[in-house]
Amino acid sequence: MRLLLSSLFMKSPFERLQSHADKVRECAHMFRKAAVCHMGDDCKQFDILTEQVSKLESEADLIKRNIRSHMPRGILMPVDKFQFFDYLRQQDKVLDEVEEALFWLSFRPRGIPDEVAADFHNLIEAVLPPIERLSDLVALAREYFRSRSESKRKEIKNLVQTIRKYEHDADLLERELKFKIFSHIKDPLLVFHLIILVEHVGNITDHAENAADRMRAMVAK
Repeated sequence: MRLLLSSLFMKSPFERLQSHADKVRECAHMFRKAAVCHMGDDCKQFDILTEQVSKLESEADLIKRNIRSHMPRGILMPVDKFQFFDYLRQQDKVLDEVEEALFWLSFRPRGIPDEVAADFHNLIEAVLPPIERLSDLVALAREYFRSRSESKRKEIKNLVQTIRKYEHDADLLERELKFKIFSHIKDPLLVFHLIILVEHVGNITDHAENAADRMRAMVAK
Protein backbone atom coordinates (compact mmCIF):
# COMPACT_ATOMS: atom_id res chain seq x y z
CA MET A 1 0.00 0.00 0.00
CA ARG A 2 2.83 2.40 0.79
CA LEU A 3 4.30 1.96 -2.68
CA LEU A 4 0.91 2.62 -4.22
CA LEU A 5 0.39 5.77 -2.20
CA SER A 6 3.88 6.96 -3.03
CA SER A 7 3.32 6.50 -6.75
CA LEU A 8 0.07 8.45 -6.55
CA PHE A 9 1.77 11.31 -4.77
CA MET A 10 4.57 11.43 -7.34
CA LYS A 11 1.95 12.17 -10.00
CA SER A 12 1.12 15.46 -8.34
CA PRO A 13 0.18 18.13 -10.93
CA PHE A 14 2.46 20.62 -9.19
CA GLU A 15 5.10 19.75 -11.77
CA ARG A 16 2.84 20.93 -14.58
CA LEU A 17 1.91 23.94 -12.51
CA GLN A 18 5.61 24.82 -12.47
CA SER A 19 5.74 24.51 -16.26
CA HIS A 20 2.75 26.83 -16.51
CA ALA A 21 4.37 29.37 -14.19
CA ASP A 22 7.55 29.28 -16.26
CA LYS A 23 5.51 30.03 -19.40
CA VAL A 24 3.88 32.95 -17.61
CA ARG A 25 7.27 34.39 -16.74
CA GLU A 26 8.54 33.93 -20.29
CA CYS A 27 5.41 35.56 -21.66
CA ALA A 28 5.83 38.53 -19.33
CA HIS A 29 9.32 39.25 -20.63
CA MET A 30 8.07 39.04 -24.20
CA PHE A 31 5.25 41.43 -23.26
CA ARG A 32 7.82 43.95 -21.99
CA LYS A 33 9.77 43.71 -25.24
CA ALA A 34 6.62 44.22 -27.29
CA ALA A 35 5.39 47.17 -25.21
CA VAL A 36 8.77 48.95 -25.18
CA CYS A 37 9.12 48.30 -28.90
CA HIS A 38 5.69 49.81 -29.58
CA MET A 39 6.67 52.96 -27.74
CA GLY A 40 9.61 53.49 -30.11
CA ASP A 41 9.40 55.72 -33.15
CA ASP A 42 9.90 52.94 -35.66
CA CYS A 43 9.18 49.50 -34.24
CA LYS A 44 8.79 46.91 -36.95
CA GLN A 45 8.95 43.96 -34.57
CA PHE A 46 5.77 44.63 -32.58
CA ASP A 47 3.58 42.26 -34.58
CA ILE A 48 6.22 39.53 -34.43
CA LEU A 49 6.62 39.94 -30.68
CA THR A 50 2.85 39.92 -30.23
CA GLU A 51 2.64 36.67 -32.18
CA GLN A 52 5.31 35.18 -29.93
CA VAL A 53 3.28 36.19 -26.88
CA SER A 54 0.22 34.49 -28.40
CA LYS A 55 2.28 31.37 -29.06
CA LEU A 56 3.49 31.26 -25.46
CA GLU A 57 -0.06 31.83 -24.22
CA SER A 58 -1.27 28.91 -26.34
CA GLU A 59 1.47 26.69 -24.92
CA ALA A 60 0.51 27.71 -21.38
CA ASP A 61 -3.15 27.11 -22.18
CA LEU A 62 -2.31 23.59 -23.31
CA ILE A 63 -0.53 22.95 -20.02
CA LYS A 64 -3.56 24.31 -18.15
CA ARG A 65 -5.93 22.02 -20.05
CA ASN A 66 -3.66 19.04 -19.41
CA ILE A 67 -3.69 19.80 -15.69
CA ARG A 68 -7.47 20.02 -15.63
CA SER A 69 -8.15 17.07 -17.92
CA HIS A 70 -5.58 14.57 -16.67
CA MET A 71 -6.01 14.84 -12.94
CA PRO A 72 -6.16 11.19 -11.80
CA ARG A 73 -9.16 10.47 -9.63
CA GLY A 74 -7.15 8.65 -7.01
CA ILE A 75 -4.29 11.10 -6.83
CA LEU A 76 -3.12 12.19 -3.42
CA MET A 77 -3.03 15.98 -3.36
CA PRO A 78 -1.19 17.82 -0.58
CA VAL A 79 -3.82 20.57 -0.88
CA ASP A 80 -7.50 20.87 -1.62
CA LYS A 81 -8.13 20.49 -5.36
CA PHE A 82 -10.40 23.55 -5.38
CA GLN A 83 -7.60 25.68 -3.96
CA PHE A 84 -5.15 24.25 -6.48
CA PHE A 85 -7.40 25.01 -9.45
CA ASP A 86 -8.18 28.45 -8.06
CA TYR A 87 -4.46 29.20 -7.99
CA LEU A 88 -4.09 27.94 -11.56
CA ARG A 89 -6.98 30.13 -12.69
CA GLN A 90 -5.40 33.28 -11.26
CA GLN A 91 -1.97 32.47 -12.65
CA ASP A 92 -3.55 31.90 -16.06
CA LYS A 93 -5.42 35.20 -15.91
CA VAL A 94 -2.03 36.94 -15.89
CA LEU A 95 -1.61 35.71 -19.45
CA ASP A 96 -5.11 36.81 -20.41
CA GLU A 97 -4.37 40.36 -19.28
CA VAL A 98 -1.00 40.40 -21.05
CA GLU A 99 -2.70 39.51 -24.32
CA GLU A 100 -5.49 42.01 -23.72
CA ALA A 101 -2.99 44.79 -22.97
CA LEU A 102 -1.12 44.13 -26.21
CA PHE A 103 -4.43 44.02 -28.06
CA TRP A 104 -5.33 47.50 -26.80
CA LEU A 105 -1.81 48.75 -27.40
CA SER A 106 -2.06 47.70 -31.05
CA PHE A 107 -5.02 50.06 -31.58
CA ARG A 108 -2.64 53.02 -31.57
CA PRO A 109 0.10 52.53 -34.18
CA ARG A 110 1.87 55.76 -33.23
CA GLY A 111 2.80 54.61 -29.75
CA ILE A 112 2.13 56.30 -26.42
CA PRO A 113 1.81 60.11 -26.26
CA ASP A 114 4.98 61.84 -25.08
CA GLU A 115 3.16 63.42 -22.14
CA VAL A 116 2.68 60.04 -20.45
CA ALA A 117 5.23 57.80 -22.21
CA ALA A 118 7.76 57.74 -19.35
CA ASP A 119 5.06 56.94 -16.79
CA PHE A 120 3.66 54.16 -18.96
CA HIS A 121 7.14 52.69 -19.32
CA ASN A 122 7.54 52.75 -15.53
CA LEU A 123 4.26 50.87 -15.16
CA ILE A 124 5.39 48.23 -17.65
CA GLU A 125 8.59 47.73 -15.67
CA ALA A 126 6.61 47.50 -12.42
CA VAL A 127 4.44 44.59 -13.55
CA LEU A 128 7.37 42.29 -14.30
CA PRO A 129 8.71 41.50 -10.79
CA PRO A 130 5.51 39.97 -9.35
CA ILE A 131 5.06 37.80 -12.46
CA GLU A 132 8.65 36.62 -12.34
CA ARG A 133 8.28 35.59 -8.71
CA LEU A 134 5.27 33.35 -9.37
CA SER A 135 7.62 30.74 -10.81
CA ASP A 136 9.75 30.98 -7.67
CA LEU A 137 6.61 30.69 -5.56
CA VAL A 138 5.53 27.45 -7.22
CA ALA A 139 9.06 26.06 -6.89
CA LEU A 140 9.04 26.80 -3.16
CA ALA A 141 5.59 25.24 -2.82
CA ARG A 142 6.78 22.05 -4.49
CA GLU A 143 9.64 21.83 -2.01
CA TYR A 144 7.38 22.59 0.92
CA PHE A 145 4.76 19.99 0.06
CA ARG A 146 7.49 17.37 -0.34
CA SER A 147 9.25 18.14 2.92
CA ARG A 148 6.72 20.06 5.04
CA SER A 149 9.69 22.16 6.09
CA GLU A 150 8.68 25.07 8.28
CA SER A 151 11.52 27.15 6.87
CA LYS A 152 10.14 26.66 3.33
CA ARG A 153 6.70 27.62 4.55
CA LYS A 154 8.14 30.85 5.96
CA GLU A 155 9.90 31.52 2.67
CA ILE A 156 6.58 31.17 0.86
CA LYS A 157 4.88 33.58 3.25
CA ASN A 158 7.70 36.11 2.84
CA LEU A 159 7.56 35.81 -0.95
CA VAL A 160 3.80 36.33 -0.88
CA GLN A 161 4.37 39.55 1.07
CA THR A 162 6.97 40.62 -1.50
CA ILE A 163 4.54 40.04 -4.36
CA ARG A 164 1.89 42.02 -2.51
CA LYS A 165 4.32 44.92 -2.17
CA TYR A 166 5.10 44.76 -5.88
CA GLU A 167 1.38 44.91 -6.64
CA HIS A 168 0.92 47.86 -4.28
CA ASP A 169 3.76 49.78 -5.94
CA ALA A 170 2.32 49.06 -9.40
CA ASP A 171 -1.12 50.12 -8.22
CA LEU A 172 0.25 53.50 -7.11
CA LEU A 173 1.90 53.98 -10.50
CA GLU A 174 -1.36 53.06 -12.22
CA ARG A 175 -3.29 55.68 -10.24
CA GLU A 176 -0.71 58.38 -10.89
CA LEU A 177 -0.69 57.57 -14.59
CA LYS A 178 -4.47 57.75 -14.82
CA PHE A 179 -4.41 61.15 -13.14
CA LYS A 180 -1.76 62.34 -15.57
CA ILE A 181 -3.76 61.08 -18.55
CA PHE A 182 -6.81 63.04 -17.50
CA SER A 183 -4.67 66.11 -16.78
CA HIS A 184 -2.54 66.20 -19.94
CA ILE A 185 -4.45 64.43 -22.73
CA LYS A 186 -7.23 66.47 -24.32
CA ASP A 187 -8.57 64.06 -26.94
CA PRO A 188 -11.44 62.18 -25.21
CA LEU A 189 -11.10 59.11 -27.45
CA LEU A 190 -7.40 58.89 -26.66
CA VAL A 191 -8.13 59.31 -22.95
CA PHE A 192 -10.58 56.41 -23.12
CA HIS A 193 -8.09 54.21 -24.96
CA LEU A 194 -5.21 54.97 -22.59
CA ILE A 195 -7.29 54.43 -19.45
CA ILE A 196 -8.47 51.00 -20.64
CA LEU A 197 -4.93 50.10 -21.66
CA VAL A 198 -3.50 51.12 -18.30
CA GLU A 199 -6.18 49.15 -16.47
CA HIS A 200 -5.32 45.98 -18.36
CA VAL A 201 -1.64 46.45 -17.55
CA GLY A 202 -2.53 47.02 -13.90
CA ASN A 203 -4.72 43.91 -13.88
CA ILE A 204 -1.64 41.83 -14.67
CA THR A 205 -0.21 42.50 -11.22
CA ASP A 206 -3.65 42.15 -9.61
CA HIS A 207 -3.88 38.54 -10.78
CA ALA A 208 -0.28 37.87 -9.77
CA GLU A 209 -1.17 39.02 -6.26
CA ASN A 210 -4.37 36.96 -6.31
CA ALA A 211 -2.35 33.88 -7.23
CA ALA A 212 0.09 34.58 -4.40
CA ASP A 213 -2.80 34.90 -1.95
CA ARG A 214 -4.16 31.52 -3.11
CA MET A 215 -0.76 29.97 -2.48
CA ARG A 216 -0.68 31.54 0.97
CA ALA A 217 -4.03 29.88 1.68
CA MET A 218 -2.72 26.50 0.49
CA VAL A 219 0.19 26.53 2.95
CA ALA A 220 -1.84 27.95 5.84
CA LYS A 221 -2.12 25.79 8.92
